[in-house]
Amino acid sequence: MITNLLVANRGEIARRIFRTCRDLGIATTAVYADPDAGAPHVREADAAVRLPGAAPADTYLGGALIVEAALAAGADAVHPGYGFLSEDAGFARAVRAAGLVWVGPEPAAIEAMGSKTAAKRLMAAAGVPVLDALDAPTEADLPLLVKAAAGGGGRGMRVVRALADLPGELAAARAEAAQAFGSDEVFCERYLPAGRHVEVQLLADAHGTVWAVGDRDCSLQRRHQKVVEEAPAPGLDPAVRAALNEAAVTAAKAIGYTGAGTAEFLLGPDGRCWFLEMNTRLQVEHPVTEAVTGLDLVALQLAVAEGRALPGPTAPPITGHAIEARLYAEDPAHDWRPATGTLHRIELTVPHEEFTGRGVRLDSGVGDGCAITPHYDALLAKVIAWAPTRAAAARRLADALARARIHGPATNRASLVRALRHPAFLAGRLHTGFLAEHADALTAPPDPHAERLAALAAALADAAARRTALPSGWRNLPSQPQLKRYRSEDGAEREVRYRLTRTGLRAEGHPDVELLDAAPDLVVLREGGVRRAYRVARYGDRVHIDTPAGATALTALPRFAEAPVRTDPGELLAPMPGTVVRTTAAVGDAVTAGQSLLVLEAMKMEHRIAAPADGILVELRAAPGRQVETGTLLAVVKPPAPSPAPSPGPSPVQPLAPSPEEV
Repeated sequence: MITNLLVANRGEIARRIFRTCRDLGIATTAVYADPDAGAPHVREADAAVRLPGAAPADTYLGGALIVEAALAAGADAVHPGYGFLSEDAGFARAVRAAGLVWVGPEPAAIEAMGSKTAAKRLMAAAGVPVLDALDAPTEADLPLLVKAAAGGGGRGMRVVRALADLPGELAAARAEAAQAFGSDEVFCERYLPAGRHVEVQLLADAHGTVWAVGDRDCSLQRRHQKVVEEAPAPGLDPAVRAALNEAAVTAAKAIGYTGAGTAEFLLGPDGRCWFLEMNTRLQVEHPVTEAVTGLDLVALQLAVAEGRALPGPTAPPITGHAIEARLYAEDPAHDWRPATGTLHRIELTVPHEEFTGRGVRLDSGVGDGCAITPHYDALLAKVIAWAPTRAAAARRLADALARARIHGPATNRASLVRALRHPAFLAGRLHTGFLAEHADALTAPPDPHAERLAALAAALADAAARRTALPSGWRNLPSQPQLKRYRSEDGAEREVRYRLTRTGLRAEGHPDVELLDAAPDLVVLREGGVRRAYRVARYGDRVHIDTPAGATALTALPRFAEAPVRTDPGELLAPMPGTVVRTTAAVGDAVTAGQSLLVLEAMKMEHRIAAPADGILVELRAAPGRQVETGTLLAVVKPPAPSPAPSPGPSPVQPLAPSPEEV
């Protein structure tokens, strides 16, 4: 029996596993890197062991350090979570060699599925349909997808639409794969822009029982990373669903699999499916399967690790529908750029029920006051909703996200709400290019009128916080209006002018708006007979305004505009904190607009810093391994020197040379 479990991970998956351990009466041990010293998963564990440093390579990827931590804390088992060392066969062997229980599949099974190319060969031999790797692709094979053979999470992946681009994309994918997974092996396969990403949850014990615990659709992705997942996959033909389950079970049996795992498939528009890979671990999206089955997958992992059999020959039936949305600290309007800073508040206003129950569930690795740093990925939380039907689950999830109070860095919350309410999503027209296809609608700026009302509410809340004997703006005689200026997240400025008189609010531009109540944290307005409440929170110059319909974040500006900070048009500044991974140009090179000059890694994603215009790279202040902060000057591109003007030829009037006599 397991009595003390160390989770070799961080964030929401560590907290998720600890929650089951508390239910089962198992003591818990956390590990943490220095940036996570005050993280919720550390506070919630019974014991915690520091892994000195910040970089994952020095901390959460240090297998020997983690084994030492488990022994020092008296743990008798290790759960790897997902990511980091969860699919490292060498780590699994080291855990067992130390006399600890490994909560995962056999190391040989991890090894067998560790390379996507080797896994495809193994699955093809077992009769599972695969999408063949292309050794010498031609024009007829376009578009192509370059993929890393090891690892996942969208890293080392590139879409290639022209053969001329293939060598460069292969080199970039190899470099990223080597950095992320320690292996630069990559391969090419056909890319299906309208394909669906469908997977099957597996559970297997050491007594010969293999469960296919239902399927999930994970097609809504950005940068080849999942954003919205749901169970069961909508609109699947029963024959296709049965074929996927059969192929997944065949894959598990072919490698003697035990524990929880996932077989991932690509489903073509014609209904054909191909095996992509097998993830030999728990998936990020496992909660939707728990919601429709009532299972606790972590509890079953622990039971299998203890040698117990699964409770029955088949998995329980599927009931209802569940959808999960991943809430990231990122800015969808700027190419999903990761965001950092202090998360002042994260509050789900719809109470969630028991995590395997029916309702809305929040799985989060952060809490109020947590620092969102560039060291780890940008995932803040997962919000999961269950309902009897898919439409009801989507509505419940969208409403929970819209009502949530999330104060801090930019997030993808508004885009998630729009996606869940989009007619194409509700109709089940899903594919891996969905977010890109509907980008204009999903990342559109907020309604200007609604934002102006939010700015007015922010100004009135600020006035309420400053008032003394009389409300700010009240005078015996008419006075000049109060003025407040704000900047929205899309850069637009909102100027608010208002008076508070004996007869009520007078707001310029909003003649029919009435002020019903104003407090520092709550303003109630009535417009056109409709009453709306605005909850206001201020953190320095940042103001967050929440309503049941959604949220607005504004930056308070000085009353008088400051002179803009001038930068050279050719200067490239770091858009976020991160680490320079590699440079792709050298000083003196002639570059073209959009050409990659260097690659910056932040929050487990690579970001290309491109030339803003045609010119000459005259300065490069970036070297691999350099840590940079937002606004750091990285490079300077100058326009090419103008060509010498052609000689104008003899002038019609030439000055006379002085004669010798005149000198």
